[in-house]
Amino acid sequence: METTKITSAVFVKSSESLKQLPKPDKPEYAFIGRSNVGKSSLINTLCQRKNLAKTSATPGKTRLINHFLINDSWYLVDLPGYGYARVSFSMREKFSDFVREYLLKRESLVNTFVLIDSRLKPQKIDLEFMEWMAINNLPFTMVFTKTDKLSNNELTANLIQYRTAMLAFWESMPPQVITSSVSGRGREEILSQIAQYNQLYKSQK
Repeated sequence: METTKITSAVFVKSSESLKQLPKPDKPEYAFIGRSNVGKSSLINTLCQRKNLAKTSATPGKTRLINHFLINDSWYLVDLPGYGYARVSFSMREKFSDFVREYLLKRESLVNTFVLIDSRLKPQKIDLEFMEWMAINNLPFTMVFTKTDKLSNNELTANLIQYRTAMLAFWESMPPQVITSSVSGRGREEILSQIAQYNQLYKSQK
């Protein structure tokens, strides 16, 4: 059985075009979300490294696709955040085209973890992005972040709002994980999902 323990996590490279990406010879798991959703903090928590992914007080700083090799066997992929207004329109278009191309064409991409700020009511940009993923038959997991900043009642209420908003158009909900980079909540669940996907990936090769 694929282990959920991370024994090594190494930054491989940053890419700004598909031709610069590492050879697609290992399963990849992408992480994406609105700017300032806590993506870098979650990646560092998953890998139990303080500064593997660079956190910043300036949202929208990740503008390249960053590959990290985990356990010498799979890639964790840090994608540029979406929806950050202070990046120029032409830059946003460039980022979105690059990310869209990656999500649609990267043959070794197994699953995308879509990060959502649990403190906020359903955001149009998140709902639209997930709808685009579904239309293109791209598997993804909803990952609710920053849950330590809410009471259980507040978190439950926000999750219900998301479920209501999505089931107005969706037949069923995608997989969901509740996380906190402070407490580590959800870490094992995400790694367990990845381990199961890795087993499936190997069996299909």
